[in-house]
Amino acid sequence: MSTDRNQAAHTRLGRSATLVSRLWLGTVNFSGRVEDADAMHLMETAVDRGINCIDTADIYGWRVHKGHTEELVGRWLAKSAARREDVLLATKVGGDMSERLNDGGLSARHIITACEQSLRRLRVDHIDLYQMHRIDHAAPWDEIWQAMDRLVASGKVTYVGSSNFAGWNVAAAQDAARRRRSLGLVSEQCLYNLAVRHAELELLPAAQAYGLGVFAWSPLHGGLLSGVLRKLAAGTAVKSAQGRAQLLLPELHATIEAYEGFCDRIGADPAEVGLAWVLSRPGISGAVIGPRTVEQLDSALRALDLVLGEAELAELDAIFPALGNGGRAPDAWIS
Repeated sequence: MSTDRNQAAHTRLGRSATLVSRLWLGTVNFSGRVEDADAMHLMETAVDRGINCIDTADIYGWRVHKGHTEELVGRWLAKSAARREDVLLATKVGGDMSERLNDGGLSARHIITACEQSLRRLRVDHIDLYQMHRIDHAAPWDEIWQAMDRLVASGKVTYVGSSNFAGWNVAAAQDAARRRRSLGLVSEQCLYNLAVRHAELELLPAAQAYGLGVFAWSPLHGGLLSGVLRKLAAGTAVKSAQGRAQLLLPELHATIEAYEGFCDRIGADPAEVGLAWVLSRPGISGAVIGPRTVEQLDSALRALDLVLGEAELAELDAIFPALGNGGRAPDAWIS
């Protein structure tokens, strides 16, 4: 293990020419888990530390009301015109915004309407990266791209991305976009971390083949990989004692115990090791982090400089084995 201050902190947004920070500030914990004033401070600090992407979604803030987090980001952006120029603003569409008919999914009608509403809440005239939050099996790609192309042509959206797609969804989306002579998707956000490695089978190979940047969300699996056992023992666990971390911990208790022992041996914080591992993986452009405090933000930034050696990476593979034989499908399951 070593630290490398020369490791690039920025990367291209997929095959586009735009540069983005390898760490994106995710806002899913805002509006309920992080007070508004603290969220404002986190965004300010993140940008000051070199993070240039703020990632949100129209449904975020549901603990208060859907759309609240976009409103919060909008109030922060409105404080300074220069701040908007420094930030790549990413939001998402596709989740159900209400119980009203057609107020969700990826119909052309909803995509256009939802974009207008996000622009209003964010107080901006364009969205840098407009991401489909999840696949909508009922929406044909020609309909989706008709709406997205209209938004791009009008200047309201610059790039289009996806989230939670399968590899074949990426292929179908890109092939449809090519038929329309559109740029198509430039990025994908997927669940990926040491404990959940399914993306290695088909999604990462598809993204690489079609030129998408991949940014992992929940790189610590909701706190499972941030030292959950020691935090539980000390009574300091917050997020790691709930949600997806809590659900998976009983099954992986012995594995997490081995992981935390490994981190102790190399003298590194588990959260920083877990994030550094994700950032080291082939096909991964960066990660979406969801810090609740500045201390957690700074810990994530330190992971950018943490370089795991070959022996350490091999030991992590032994603790958290890849699926099947490892590698991409179908080789991962062919003997």
